[in-house]
Amino acid sequence: MSRIAVLGAGIMGHALALVYALGGHAVSLTDNDPAALERAGGLMEKALATLREAGLVDASWHNERLRAAVRRVGRFEDTLAGADIIVEAISEQPEAKRALYAAVDRAAPLEVILASNTSYLDIFPLIPAGRQRRALIAHWYTPPYLVDLVDVVGSPETDPAVIEEMRALLAAMGKVPVVMRRFIPGYIANRIQTAISLEVNRLLDEGYASAREIDDAVIHGLALRLPILGVLAKADFTGLPLLADALGNSPYEPPHGGKRSTTLDRLVAEGRDGVLAGHGYFDWNESPSALFAERDRRLIALKQALKAIGGPIRPKGEA
Repeated sequence: MSRIAVLGAGIMGHALALVYALGGHAVSLTDNDPAALERAGGLMEKALATLREAGLVDASWHNERLRAAVRRVGRFEDTLAGADIIVEAISEQPEAKRALYAAVDRAAPLEVILASNTSYLDIFPLIPAGRQRRALIAHWYTPPYLVDLVDVVGSPETDPAVIEEMRALLAAMGKVPVVMRRFIPGYIANRIQTAISLEVNRLLDEGYASAREIDDAVIHGLALRLPILGVLAKADFTGLPLLADALGNSPYEPPHGGKRSTTLDRLVAEGRDGVLAGHGYFDWNESPSALFAERDRRLIALKQALKAIGGPIRPKGEA
């Protein structure tokens, strides 16, 4: 069990306090706004009730146990006392973060891990030099008690052992930490989501389709396959030569200036054409027919599950 200090009790902070508590850690939570700190208690209890009703936590997780696991502390220095990991979850304002890191530097031992939940900021230039070795980003997605992805990113100065310690702690809590080789704003999921949003709005603005038609295309085409294949495994099932041709005819220009992907072209040149070849982005150790049959089985199960829960959420009165 680690002792976790969460700084910031807003939308993400209170939820992170809950997640770490459910993961078996002792948590202290603070905020410079007493009203936000007070409100965090009810928000955590409501989220816990949702998880309990869904059977995602056992009945022993009642409100009294939660209050014992997450201490709401009004004084900043008291929140940090004895902490192994300090989780920064305040607003995305560089100067606010710089001031908070300076306060942490004055109040906490150097061996404490400092983990920021920042979504887009490169926070490393804001952190005092003496803390760089044990500072990293651990970026969660809302709501973190349901979304398991956590982006883990260090700076060139971060001790690799600290990154591994955080990765292992998150994995032990049942989360899916993705350790990135270096920082880039938005990490992976947010950047892909932003690219989709840009194209969706272009299609809408230029009159190619309605909002409903665009969402139907995503729900019943793109999104249906993502949970079981992701993007690159799906490409292996489709066949990489076909993907390479599609990119060659694409209207988009990647950052390196060409339409084609150097990684994709290399794989095709090496004969790593995807599932049918046994190799693509991934090495496949089963026959193509077995892989296709398993894909189909899971697609059917997903379609049935979507139907069972009532399908996509629609505005009232819309079929």
